[in-house]
Amino acid sequence: QVQLVESGGGLAEAGASLRLSCVDSGGTFSRYAFGWFRQAPGKEREYVAAVSGSGNVRDYADSVRGRFNISKDVAKNTVNLVMEHLKVEDTAVYYCAARKIWTRWWKEEGYESWGQGTQVTVSS
Repeated sequence: QVQLVESGGGLAEAGASLRLSCVDSGGTFSRYAFGWFRQAPGKEREYVAAVSGSGNVRDYADSVRGRFNISKDVAKNTVNLVMEHLKVEDTAVYYCAARKIWTRWWKEEGYESWGQGTQVTVSS
């Protein structure tokens, strides 16, 4: 069973970089695709990025494409989200999620397991 724990959030200035990590302690890491979602205060949770089970296919929301990079580290059972050129509007709680089937990965439906979230705050 997938068990996800996020880390790496914090406070950053606009233009800076942060790396979020999501560790799967369940032992089935290689079988799953992973997504990152975020929820800003007063807003609905939204899709950020996803990576396929093989790690070969990556997808991004338009708002982060070119600035964020998602990757799987199979040796460490970890999914990383490197966030560069941060903007104030990137401020949110970021959630990692796992799914078996690589379809409609930008939708919350289908993700079987979620982490507890990690706060990212970007100041101007």
